[in-house]
Amino acid sequence: MPVFHAVLFDFFGTLTRPVQRGTAHRLTAELLGCPVEALAAVLDRSYYERASGRFGTAEATMRWVCEQAGVHPPESTLRAAVASRYRAVRADTRLRDEAVPVLAGLRRRGVRTGLISDCTHELPAFLPELAVAPLLDVRVFSVRVGRCKPDPALYLAACGRLGLAPADCLYVGDGGSRELTGAERAGMTAVRLAAPDLAEHMVFDAEPAWDGPVLHSLDEVLDVVGHDTVPAGCP
Repeated sequence: MPVFHAVLFDFFGTLTRPVQRGTAHRLTAELLGCPVEALAAVLDRSYYERASGRFGTAEATMRWVCEQAGVHPPESTLRAAVASRYRAVRADTRLRDEAVPVLAGLRRRGVRTGLISDCTHELPAFLPELAVAPLLDVRVFSVRVGRCKPDPALYLAACGRLGLAPADCLYVGDGGSRELTGAERAGMTAVRLAAPDLAEHMVFDAEPAWDGPVLHSLDEVLDVVGHDTVPAGCP
């Protein structure tokens, strides 16, 4: 593989352990007076619309979700439900044990790091609380860009903020949202994280036919990058 000046990571399922909706989401449904199954069904079918910011703010998005689920809570309840959902998504998010060591190891080698995530409003709000936050040079969130993977806009936004060409970047993801094909089409080298625990990961629009490079543990990224220093001329 070529020498890489940056490694860009997916977030959910890549830097984190597998994600499933935990019991805290039931509290959001109860606040809204909505069966949890009905709320989950709306969330599932509208994921990409919500992750592209189509409905506006977190409050406006929750209002739309409520309408789809057939409930019409007062504004105070709506705001409480937004806060409840924030807590629920945060509770579902557990970093992989390797995430901080891998990011720190890359930075010690002079390799820049970044995040490209399909996500709703919650992740940008709580990412600064996580141990990986100070180890990421760039953060690209679909809900802020207005596009979802595999749209090249997300990958090119990360490259632009780093001042690098796509060919200088390695992309690592579990394959949701056809992100690996998207990264390759944008000009990056892509590798799939196929950790054994991902069989339990909640994923949308998976990429089962991927036939490119595969890693079985996040710490294998350090082996792919390989070099100890970045060649002269790299930013």
